[in-house]
Amino acid sequence: MVALFRRTPPCSSLACCAKRSLSLYFSRRFVSSNPRRGPEEEWPGGHRTSMHVYENTPSILAHELPGIVSEQRDISTEACVAPEDAGLGLTKAGKPRKRRTKSHLPPETTAIEPDSTPISNEAPPPPAKTRGRKPKSILEPAEEVDPPTTPLAVEVLSNLARYPHCILLTRVGQFYESYFDQAAEVARLLNIKLTKKSWGGQRILMCGFPLMHLNKYLKMLVQEHHRFVAMCEEFPRDPSLGAKGGFDRRVVRIVTPGTLIDEPFLNPYENNYLLSVVPAFPPSDLASDASPPPLNVGLAWIDVSTGEFYTKSTSLSGLRDELVRISPKEVILTQTPYGGEMDLVHKAILEEGYLVSYFDTSSIRPHTVAPPATAPQTSPDDLTSEAEGAEAMLPATLADEESKAVELLTAFMHANLMEHMPSLSSPTKEASSGRMQIDAHTVKALEIRESIREGGTTGSLLSVVKRTVTSSGTRLLARWLCSPSTSVTEINARQSLVAFFHARPFLRQDLVQILRDAEDATRIVQKFLLGRGSFYDLSAICATIDIWSSIKERILVEQKVEQSDGPNGDSEWTSIQALIHRLADLGGLASRIRLALAQREATALGSEENAEEPPHESLPPAQSKNPLGLTEWTIKPEFSRELTRLHTTLQSLLAQREQLERRLQIEYNAPSLTLRASPGQGMYVHIARKKEASKLRADKDFVPLSESGSTCTFFNGEWAKLAAGISEATSAISIAEKEAFDCLRSEVVAHSNDIRRNARIIDELDVTLAFADLAVEMRFVRPIVTDSSSYHVVNGRHPTVELGLLTSGRGFTPNTVTFTPDSQLHIITGPNMAGKSTLLRQTALIAILAQTGSFVPAERAEIGIVDRVFSRIGAKDDLFRDRSTFMVEMLEAGDILRRATPRSLVIMDEVGRGTTVEDGLAIAFATVHHLLSVNGCRAMFATHFHELADMLGYNPETHKGLGPFSNIAFYCTDVDEIEDGLFSYSHRLRPGVNRDSHGLKVARLAGMPDVAVDVARSALAWLKERSAQRIGRRAELHALGQVLVSDRP
Repeated sequence: MVALFRRTPPCSSLACCAKRSLSLYFSRRFVSSNPRRGPEEEWPGGHRTSMHVYENTPSILAHELPGIVSEQRDISTEACVAPEDAGLGLTKAGKPRKRRTKSHLPPETTAIEPDSTPISNEAPPPPAKTRGRKPKSILEPAEEVDPPTTPLAVEVLSNLARYPHCILLTRVGQFYESYFDQAAEVARLLNIKLTKKSWGGQRILMCGFPLMHLNKYLKMLVQEHHRFVAMCEEFPRDPSLGAKGGFDRRVVRIVTPGTLIDEPFLNPYENNYLLSVVPAFPPSDLASDASPPPLNVGLAWIDVSTGEFYTKSTSLSGLRDELVRISPKEVILTQTPYGGEMDLVHKAILEEGYLVSYFDTSSIRPHTVAPPATAPQTSPDDLTSEAEGAEAMLPATLADEESKAVELLTAFMHANLMEHMPSLSSPTKEASSGRMQIDAHTVKALEIRESIREGGTTGSLLSVVKRTVTSSGTRLLARWLCSPSTSVTEINARQSLVAFFHARPFLRQDLVQILRDAEDATRIVQKFLLGRGSFYDLSAICATIDIWSSIKERILVEQKVEQSDGPNGDSEWTSIQALIHRLADLGGLASRIRLALAQREATALGSEENAEEPPHESLPPAQSKNPLGLTEWTIKPEFSRELTRLHTTLQSLLAQREQLERRLQIEYNAPSLTLRASPGQGMYVHIARKKEASKLRADKDFVPLSESGSTCTFFNGEWAKLAAGISEATSAISIAEKEAFDCLRSEVVAHSNDIRRNARIIDELDVTLAFADLAVEMRFVRPIVTDSSSYHVVNGRHPTVELGLLTSGRGFTPNTVTFTPDSQLHIITGPNMAGKSTLLRQTALIAILAQTGSFVPAERAEIGIVDRVFSRIGAKDDLFRDRSTFMVEMLEAGDILRRATPRSLVIMDEVGRGTTVEDGLAIAFATVHHLLSVNGCRAMFATHFHELADMLGYNPETHKGLGPFSNIAFYCTDVDEIEDGLFSYSHRLRPGVNRDSHGLKVARLAGMPDVAVDVARSALAWLKERSAQRIGRRAELHALGQVLVSDRP
């Protein structure tokens, strides 16, 4: 518990000071983001771990001030007369009275700490003579300040007590406001003005911002400051009376980073996942002396904005990899203590830097959460393989930890989405066997999704291969890159689509052009399922369905043209036909929406005073814009008989208005006369030329309202009666339009499954079209993917590095890499800056691209399925967690040696370089031996330890190892020396061992001073001379390696 003390002047009221100190100590609490403290008791809903912080202002009690005079006037008015109330920031309203008198209290005793030494009991000095009113006694009780009791204040205080973990934003008219002490925090976070307002005779802190700035400040609070925001909206008690009838206010939603729905700041190119993590309980019947089985962890995650819902069970060691792959915006943990296992889960999440929220599972009501016992086992991303006729899989049973994770996730959503909680479908169960596992270090080291240097997508694999034209297609591409398939059937089906579009450039260009206008149908449907959405969303759904029909029609036209030319190539149409035929026909829905929606043209009224409200997508489609209720109609009158009747009535009234206006202009000789309406003056007659108003002033039917230098306005009963009829008609149309809009939205919701399925099919078409464009632009070829352990890539290239070199006008040097059963591990040596790390990354990226379904940067490629990709590349430390560079390197290397399988692909660079030569060489040898003999995987091992080749028995003739290391092949890169001391890197891989790292050349290129380079050159010459004298050491190292292997079982 933390106490914050603040010095204040002594108060003249013992009761007031004591009440302030005690009430602050026991009632004031702030929520902190410290994740290591216990949760609060008041609120059972979801929140980050909170830390109680109390503010205590020491009061001065009577027994502590025996030496202070009973009459004292040098006292602050705010401290004595208007103290703050119990942590709410309340003060008594009114202008303070200022008095300037002298005090007999010494300066050092104006504020006494509770533990300070008591003042002497000597008799106090006589009081000073003063003029005027007799001063109050210090023991005289002051007026107690109670919280304001206005209806709005009561609602705010109630919501603050109910949601103590949230920032409360209360809607008041066209503003969102924050009150009491929380206003100071909001003003600081948003950098807006903090002020005070008079409320029930008291002065309280407050701040606020206009309704139109909600998204701007919500983004700052939720995404930048990671705060929970409770949205308290207002609802008129009587819609017919509007604001005059009063409002009811209630919290309709708590906005958290993982529960965003349709906010404009939601990234359209990324999934916004909310993830729950629940560890499995160890079996209760486990013997005390038996070792516990590996701990499993249940995962459930959902994108609230799209409705994509998944579950998976993984091991504790694989949790970090799943976190990096899923990349959630918020992680939910239960508050139930699990012991050491939960600490390990919590540690893994925090080390990856994800936001953690906690939820009290004791508040889960059984009737609100019913996790499914089974879930579809096929991923929604596998539509191509399903279209190819893959055998349908039965629903998989969820593990106990998965069910608990789903229960925790849905309960958290219920507690925060409240009225916006959607009806969830069964989650999709992900199986580890169907996807390539890329560990957390590899996703970052290979820069698959983000660049290491800049942190954004620039320079990443995703940015280089991205040719998608839809936001949902880009999200699918990112999922494919981080989780490639291990199914040969699925990979070949995707590649067949890419090859199909690659061979038809005109069809490809037409489809890409059509797709550019497609909307994100998945997120739009989800908005409708959440009870939100607008006229524009209906229009977008209609337009997107038409685009899907155009795509299908264009493909069928292409098929007819090719069939007319001959039956050749029918096999190429298998994949695309099976996929297109899975598109549901939604033409009826689109036709009904198209017939219902009207063109957004404003009904003319000609009022200059009409001001439009800021747009808000969650509002109903028709919103009044002026006192007459005239608006831009969204539903055609022909949609229903009721709307037809109402529009007929309105047109008749508008015609009467025009006739009345024309008659008044002629009768009173006032061509500038117009009939208008405004919120301030209601229905009035406006005269633009003041000199034309003489006849109206003389008529008793016109009552003057206002007058300016050139214009004047009048009230007229006939116009007021007609305008009231117009207002009633437009209000009735607005109500009827809202009913029609709800009807259309319900129809879209009824077709939500078909719309989502069509959207996923179009997303896959977008990605495969993008792969085809990429293959044409970058000269990629279709790889042959098999179920073996082979790997043969001829003249492969690194896609990201190649694009960077082409941008600067340079070319990339390709290399050939081949893994066979008798050459499954490669030792790579060579100079610094000669491309060893690039080659290693390139080998892994080509495998990832191939199993994603893309073509690869090479002349020819045949790749056996890779189940896992591991990397140990780059140097970094983690000083915050007390890990040196070498420690981080060893942690990554140890993780690889424990988890790699015979079907894995491992790339390791400079293992053992962070310590002495002897220690590093020993670790490097042990790592290579373990990869070869235990893991048995395909691996590339780059090193500057040339002695490692001797320990492995390098044979210069075969460029392979001897004895137990005969399956190791040796390759190297070179430096080409040029006259005048110049040199260039060849980057071309050749068999052999390069025993010179040419580090001085890199130092010279980096700009090291010539004097330092000369000293280093002299030292290097001496060291090489000593090494030449010990040439016989190679035989000793070879013998050592053989002995070490023979000692192992």
